[in-house]
Amino acid sequence: MDQVTIFSEYVRRKGLKNTSQRMTILETFLGSKSHFSTEDLYFELRKKHPKIGYATVHRTLKLFAECGIASELDFGDGQTRFEPLDLNQHHDHLVCTHCGLIVEFTEPQIEKLQEQVAAQYNFKIERHRHELYGLCANCAKQS
Repeated sequence: MDQVTIFSEYVRRKGLKNTSQRMTILETFLGSKSHFSTEDLYFELRKKHPKIGYATVHRTLKLFAECGIASELDFGDGQTRFEPLDLNQHHDHLVCTHCGLIVEFTEPQIEKLQEQVAAQYNFKIERHRHELYGLCANCAKQS
Protein backbone atom coordinates (compact mmCIF):
# COMPACT_ATOMS: atom_id res chain seq x y z
CA MET A 1 0.00 0.00 0.00
CA ASP A 2 1.40 3.43 -0.88
CA GLN A 3 1.72 6.29 1.60
CA VAL A 4 -1.23 8.27 0.21
CA THR A 5 -3.52 5.26 0.59
CA ILE A 6 -2.21 4.52 4.08
CA PHE A 7 -2.90 8.11 5.13
CA SER A 8 -6.33 8.25 3.49
CA GLU A 9 -7.39 4.99 5.15
CA TYR A 10 -6.06 6.13 8.53
CA VAL A 11 -7.96 9.44 8.38
CA ARG A 12 -11.14 7.58 7.39
CA ARG A 13 -10.78 5.08 10.26
CA LYS A 14 -10.26 7.95 12.72
CA GLY A 15 -13.45 9.60 11.47
CA LEU A 16 -11.59 12.65 10.19
CA LYS A 17 -12.06 14.46 6.91
CA ASN A 18 -9.49 13.98 4.19
CA THR A 19 -9.34 17.64 3.19
CA SER A 20 -7.65 19.17 0.16
CA GLN A 21 -5.30 21.00 2.55
CA ARG A 22 -4.19 17.73 4.13
CA MET A 23 -3.58 16.24 0.69
CA THR A 24 -1.59 19.33 -0.36
CA ILE A 25 0.53 19.02 2.78
CA LEU A 26 1.02 15.30 2.09
CA GLU A 27 2.03 15.92 -1.52
CA THR A 28 4.59 18.56 -0.53
CA PHE A 29 5.90 16.46 2.35
CA LEU A 30 6.34 13.31 0.27
CA GLY A 31 7.80 15.24 -2.66
CA SER A 32 10.78 16.45 -0.67
CA LYS A 33 13.86 14.75 0.70
CA SER A 34 13.98 17.31 3.51
CA HIS A 35 13.68 16.75 7.25
CA PHE A 36 10.88 19.22 7.88
CA SER A 37 10.08 20.97 11.11
CA THR A 38 6.50 22.22 11.28
CA GLU A 39 7.80 25.72 10.61
CA ASP A 40 9.93 24.63 7.62
CA LEU A 41 7.03 22.86 5.95
CA TYR A 42 4.64 25.69 6.77
CA PHE A 43 6.87 28.27 5.07
CA GLU A 44 7.41 25.97 2.08
CA LEU A 45 3.65 25.49 1.68
CA ARG A 46 2.82 29.18 2.10
CA LYS A 47 4.69 30.00 -1.12
CA LYS A 48 1.90 28.39 -3.20
CA HIS A 49 -0.86 27.89 -0.64
CA PRO A 50 -1.13 30.99 1.57
CA LYS A 51 -4.40 29.86 3.18
CA ILE A 52 -2.88 26.82 4.88
CA GLY A 53 -2.38 27.56 8.57
CA TYR A 54 0.48 26.66 10.86
CA ALA A 55 -1.77 24.61 13.19
CA THR A 56 -3.10 22.62 10.23
CA VAL A 57 0.45 21.79 9.13
CA HIS A 58 1.43 20.75 12.66
CA ARG A 59 -1.63 18.56 13.22
CA THR A 60 -1.22 16.96 9.81
CA LEU A 61 2.45 16.12 10.43
CA LYS A 62 1.41 14.47 13.69
CA LEU A 63 -1.19 12.43 11.76
CA PHE A 64 1.53 11.34 9.31
CA ALA A 65 3.61 10.04 12.22
CA GLU A 66 0.61 8.36 13.88
CA CYS A 67 -0.33 6.43 10.75
CA GLY A 68 3.25 5.33 10.07
CA ILE A 69 4.15 7.26 6.92
CA ALA A 70 6.47 9.69 8.71
CA SER A 71 9.09 9.46 11.36
CA GLU A 72 9.40 12.06 14.12
CA LEU A 73 13.04 12.95 14.68
CA ASP A 74 14.68 14.80 17.55
CA PHE A 75 18.28 15.73 16.85
CA GLY A 76 18.74 17.40 20.23
CA ASP A 77 18.35 21.00 19.05
CA GLY A 78 14.89 21.52 20.51
CA GLN A 79 13.12 21.22 17.17
CA THR A 80 11.14 18.14 16.15
CA ARG A 81 11.53 17.23 12.49
CA PHE A 82 9.58 14.83 10.31
CA GLU A 83 10.73 12.76 7.38
CA PRO A 84 8.82 10.45 5.07
CA LEU A 85 9.15 6.87 6.25
CA ASP A 86 10.00 4.29 3.62
CA LEU A 87 9.67 0.85 5.17
CA ASN A 88 11.70 -0.66 2.34
CA GLN A 89 14.76 1.51 2.82
CA HIS A 90 16.65 2.22 6.02
CA HIS A 91 19.13 5.05 6.43
CA ASP A 92 21.06 6.76 9.19
CA HIS A 93 21.94 10.42 9.79
CA LEU A 94 24.96 12.68 10.10
CA VAL A 95 23.97 15.87 11.93
CA CYS A 96 26.06 19.04 11.97
CA THR A 97 25.91 20.52 15.47
CA HIS A 98 26.79 23.97 14.17
CA CYS A 99 24.65 24.67 11.08
CA GLY A 100 22.06 21.89 11.45
CA LEU A 101 22.83 20.15 8.15
CA ILE A 102 21.39 16.64 8.08
CA VAL A 103 22.92 14.08 5.73
CA GLU A 104 21.35 10.67 5.18
CA PHE A 105 23.64 7.70 4.63
CA THR A 106 23.53 3.94 4.32
CA GLU A 107 26.45 1.79 5.38
CA PRO A 108 26.08 -1.99 4.95
CA GLN A 109 28.99 -2.71 7.32
CA ILE A 110 27.19 -0.92 10.18
CA GLU A 111 24.00 -2.85 9.47
CA LYS A 112 25.90 -6.15 9.40
CA LEU A 113 27.71 -5.36 12.66
CA GLN A 114 24.41 -4.50 14.38
CA GLU A 115 22.99 -7.87 13.34
CA GLN A 116 26.11 -9.65 14.64
CA VAL A 117 25.89 -7.89 18.01
CA ALA A 118 22.18 -8.71 18.28
CA ALA A 119 22.84 -12.37 17.46
CA GLN A 120 25.65 -12.50 20.03
CA TYR A 121 23.18 -11.42 22.72
CA ASN A 122 20.28 -13.45 21.31
CA PHE A 123 18.39 -10.22 20.64
CA LYS A 124 15.91 -9.56 17.85
CA ILE A 125 16.15 -6.00 16.53
CA GLU A 126 12.78 -4.47 15.69
CA ARG A 127 14.03 -1.00 14.82
CA HIS A 128 16.94 1.31 15.45
CA ARG A 129 18.20 4.81 14.83
CA HIS A 130 21.81 5.69 14.22
CA GLU A 131 22.81 9.34 14.37
CA LEU A 132 26.31 10.76 14.29
CA TYR A 133 26.84 14.34 15.51
CA GLY A 134 29.73 16.60 14.58
CA LEU A 135 30.73 19.30 12.13
CA CYS A 136 30.08 19.25 8.41
CA ALA A 137 32.98 20.08 6.09
CA ASN A 138 32.01 23.77 5.81
CA CYS A 139 31.66 24.28 9.56
CA ALA A 140 34.86 22.35 10.26
CA LYS A 141 36.76 24.74 7.97
CA GLN A 142 35.47 27.73 9.94
CA SER A 143 36.57 26.48 13.34
